[in-house]
Amino acid sequence: MTSGNTASIFGALSIAAISTLGDFIWASLMLEHRPAYGLAHGSLLFLSIGLYLGVLARRHVAGAIGGALIGFAAAGSFYLIAPVVGRPAMLLLWFATWIALGVLNEYLIRRKLQARAALTRGILAAAGSGIAFYLVSGIWRPFDPQGWDYLTHFGAWTVAYLPGFAALLIGKAPEQSR
Repeated sequence: MTSGNTASIFGALSIAAISTLGDFIWASLMLEHRPAYGLAHGSLLFLSIGLYLGVLARRHVAGAIGGALIGFAAAGSFYLIAPVVGRPAMLLLWFATWIALGVLNEYLIRRKLQARAALTRGILAAAGSGIAFYLVSGIWRPFDPQGWDYLTHFGAWTVAYLPGFAALLIGKAPEQSR
């Protein structure tokens, strides 16, 4: 298995665990969907993704900050457009976050932005992960947090994240710093 494959699988499993923990916290505390909670959730979740990408590129802080900003922007956008678009806003923003993660990852790895490569990988990540996310998005329905099987949530999140990480990481090698 190549390092890109291993990194993709480990990234999907790690972030799936964090997402499952997030589901558990939302459910066990019976948190309402208030913007402050959503902004914190999005920021922390994508901080984790950015940190993971940053660790791979040996740019921990830049990855964490970039990821947190992406998560904050996505969560904020959700609360702005969901009243107009409804639940599909989540899928639309999931797609947009993977494009943003593609840009962040390219910046982290190359230390400069190669827009075409960043957008190509980001769009591939968004398409694959978006389809997978859509297929597993029923994990919260019916809303019965006491009856949720968190192993199922973990599996669903792994399926949702794997195509995104694969598109970003397989075949990527950091350039040597000059």
